[in-house]
Amino acid sequence: MRRNPLITALLLAGALALGGCGDDPAAEGAAAGGPPGGMQLPVETVTLQPEPLEGGLQTVGSLRADESVVVRPEVGGRIERIHFEEGGSVRAGQPLFSLDASLARASLNEAAANLENSRRANARAAELAEKQLIARSDYDQTRANYAVDQARVASARTALDKMTLRAPFSGRIGLREVSVGDYVSIGQDLVTLVRMDPIEVDFSVPEGALPQLRQGQSISITVDAFPGETFGGKVVAIAPVIDPNSRSVQLRAQIANPDARLRPGQFAKLTLDTSTGGDAILVPEQALMQEGETRFVFTVVDGKAVRTEVTTGRRVPGKVQVLDGLQAGDVVIVAGQGKPMMQDGMPVMVMSAEGAGAPAAPDAAPANAPDDDAGQG
Repeated sequence: MRRNPLITALLLAGALALGGCGDDPAAEGAAAGGPPGGMQLPVETVTLQPEPLEGGLQTVGSLRADESVVVRPEVGGRIERIHFEEGGSVRAGQPLFSLDASLARASLNEAAANLENSRRANARAAELAEKQLIARSDYDQTRANYAVDQARVASARTALDKMTLRAPFSGRIGLREVSVGDYVSIGQDLVTLVRMDPIEVDFSVPEGALPQLRQGQSISITVDAFPGETFGGKVVAIAPVIDPNSRSVQLRAQIANPDARLRPGQFAKLTLDTSTGGDAILVPEQALMQEGETRFVFTVVDGKAVRTEVTTGRRVPGKVQVLDGLQAGDVVIVAGQGKPMMQDGMPVMVMSAEGAGAPAAPDAAPANAPDDDAGQG
């Protein structure tokens, strides 16, 4: 078969070119996995500065009333009057229910009459005993009878007072279970009274967070009923024992609720403030890389990437505390370090994270290009 002279000449020129590549430094760099032609790898960086170590534990909890009680009678009787409106507010000591007190009032009147007789008898006995006209034992008996009648009056007055059920504290009254005319027995549920300002939230955190807990810590909560709104409060109590089943510790916080918008039983998402008030070196989460148990980042020194091992501490939203390995002023690569050609000593072209949207050099792939395209720059 006859070859085209032009094709033959092209094949010969290509063979000669390949034969001379063995001494080309650019070709050797490409074969070694680095950028061809000494090209710098574009990366995004941030310069580290001390930052406030703010953070919070995310968890969920349940709202509960600051005080809650089911009003129950201590004596049986017929309901004569109801003094509140369902769902309304009541004051401490305000009457809630009045039971028929006619028998209790009659008993008090009888006891009061007997007490008056005993008082007079005791006064006469005292005069006679002073004149030694009666035996001392008779006077002692009269005085004892007077004391017994005083006790009976006090008992009758207490029984009469129990015919009126009063609010033990100020709060919001619930829905009553009885009506006027109903006969109620001792201990029967009549109505629920709750105090919702402040309202409380109960929640748990893992036992590992115990060193970060303290009374007075700030919390913020959100509830589905009011999307986009945040309610703040403080931790008021920390359980002294760890739950052996969940390995968590229970906390209780109080939240101001003057308008009673928050209700007991609501589900709440909350953030517990665990900030220490000090500064720390923080790096963006995307800068961290890991091999086995070793964590490291790439810093930029004299235009080259330097692999730097680090010891990490607490996590805050979007960042990780670095305890050892970095210091203020270090330039850390936050994008581009995951490309296959990245290695210790790799020449890099620094682009600030703020300038990530700027166009890259014409010969280079963009800093945020997929890994698969990094080796084609």
